[in-house]
Amino acid sequence: MRMTRFDTAPGRPLWLTTLADISLLLVGFFVFLQAAQAVDRSALTAGIRAGFDAEPIPMALERAMIDGFAPGSAALPGGTANTVDFVREAATDRRIAVTLTGGTDSAGAGRDVDPATGSAAILATDRARAVAALLVREGAAMPTQITFAPPGIGGRGVHIDLGFAGDRQAVADRQAPVAAPTGADQ
Repeated sequence: MRMTRFDTAPGRPLWLTTLADISLLLVGFFVFLQAAQAVDRSALTAGIRAGFDAEPIPMALERAMIDGFAPGSAALPGGTANTVDFVREAATDRRIAVTLTGGTDSAGAGRDVDPATGSAAILATDRARAVAALLVREGAAMPTQITFAPPGIGGRGVHIDLGFAGDRQAVADRQAPVAAPTGADQ
């Protein structure tokens, strides 16, 4: 059989292929819906976190800063009482995480480095540790609430991030759902 330019190619009609594609998509959609009904949300969340192998980052609520450190020094500057009171007030809820990020002046300055090692990163970490010791000594935060972030550049100070790192309250787990299931007695 010889085909001419205007003859249709042998095979199935186009509408049959389209119907098969739509049918398979519809079946896949219903399989997805059926599987999603039996998902345990906490297990799914834990599985995703484990898959990325990372600790959940506390949701930032408030920020503060202790600045005014002398160049090359981790000695606390004066006037930290307001910041300590701010942290104390927020950290009374033990689900609040206090993340400290020490900082130094930009690397080009060269003066704001640890005198013993010449390292800006060590100086920034020492500043964060000094603030952590102050917060614990003053009773503003528990040692278990304090974490350290990698040192940064951008000022001779310590950034204090207060974030929510706890689970849901026990009361919220016992609350009734907002919408009643269909056919439920009221």
